[in-house]
Amino acid sequence: MSNRSSNRSVANASHSPHGTLTVLQGAALYVGAVLGTGVIALPALAANVAGPASLLAWLGLVVLSAPLAATFAALGARYPDAGGVATYVRRAFGARASAIVGWCFYFAVPAGAPAAAIFAGAYVAEAIGGGEQTVLLTGVALLAIVTAANAFGVTISGRMQLGLSTVLVALLVTAVAASAPHAHASNLHPFAPHGWLAVVPAAALLVWSFAGWEAITHLAGEFKHPSRDLPRASAIAVIVVGALYLAVALVSVLVLGPGAGRSSAPLAELLVLGIGGNVRVLAAGAALLLTLGTMNAYFAGAAKLGAALGRDGALPSWFAAGSLAGDVPRRSLAVISVLAALGMIAVTAAGVGPKPLVLLTTGSFVTVYALGCAAALRLLPRGTAAHRCAQVALVCVVALCAATGWFLLWPLVMSGCALLYLRLNRDRARQAAVHCDVS
Repeated sequence: MSNRSSNRSVANASHSPHGTLTVLQGAALYVGAVLGTGVIALPALAANVAGPASLLAWLGLVVLSAPLAATFAALGARYPDAGGVATYVRRAFGARASAIVGWCFYFAVPAGAPAAAIFAGAYVAEAIGGGEQTVLLTGVALLAIVTAANAFGVTISGRMQLGLSTVLVALLVTAVAASAPHAHASNLHPFAPHGWLAVVPAAALLVWSFAGWEAITHLAGEFKHPSRDLPRASAIAVIVVGALYLAVALVSVLVLGPGAGRSSAPLAELLVLGIGGNVRVLAAGAALLLTLGTMNAYFAGAAKLGAALGRDGALPSWFAAGSLAGDVPRRSLAVISVLAALGMIAVTAAGVGPKPLVLLTTGSFVTVYALGCAAALRLLPRGTAAHRCAQVALVCVVALCAATGWFLLWPLVMSGCALLYLRLNRDRARQAAVHCDVS
């Protein structure tokens, strides 16, 4: 498929009718995608590594996430299409690079979703007992809920996400406000008990808490006014997520002191100090809310992406149903749900836990970020604020690639599979291009 026909294909797709998502629903999807389960445990892990100096790592990552979010929001506003990052890469580098990005993102979600579900299930099992059976049942229930929500369309999913994000924000604000009277400035001393260099590994731990700014680009065409609403939703989410992360991290250090680094559920402990209650039950409730929000946002984005990949010839044409704005990509959604369920059953049966799935997922997303930021440098007007944000974001992502290490082998495998599929289905890819050109 030539670059010229690929560009025309994307241009036609980007002029499809827009959807019904509002700014607030979009911001809620962003918050749900980024404000993941890390807020439950990562403040403690970072404090254990760097002490109070871990607050510098949190601040640095909040600042660095802004250009990444701005880059993807600018791309989504200019090219609103279900393909998301795959669409931008197609316009910049052609069909092969687009297929690589699409496969890396699409097949990362069925690995990441069960990992998150198992994480939440472990909190529920800790609260009510039942061991692995409770973990598995909780995970299956979470998968069923997000699948059902997205099967009724992104409007229903967006409304659910708005409700989830509202409750979640209220929970975090309550934890911070209720526990703040127990804060002691003396807990900031010594500020860097493990040395200033400990801030670097603390930041490496926290960087995964800020993944997700690319997920909502696949829903850009679902906004009522993508060019206006998507950047606004992104800006709101950056402020909300940054403020909540910093507030929870700061209060964890000031209130829990040295115990912050030893706590397995710092958020629950803050709630108990402020309003009382059962730590395990509160931790389970927070884990379920956070996990449900994250899974819902990623299922919505990945389902749309799968339909777009089917439309563009990077996946079988069977996937293509639901690629237009307002349509529901139920076939693509079904594939994600089935693969996620199989992944969860496999790791539960093997007894290896969610860690392998998490590492496979993060390696894939780093690849998506790198190619997405590189595409932004080609597509966004030079000299604009968006182009400068893309430059900063690319530097940050390159550093993230270095930290990922050999787990980049998985996206390399996915890349090989994507290119092999294109090679074996060259006629299908050409037909998809011709169909898009004349539609």
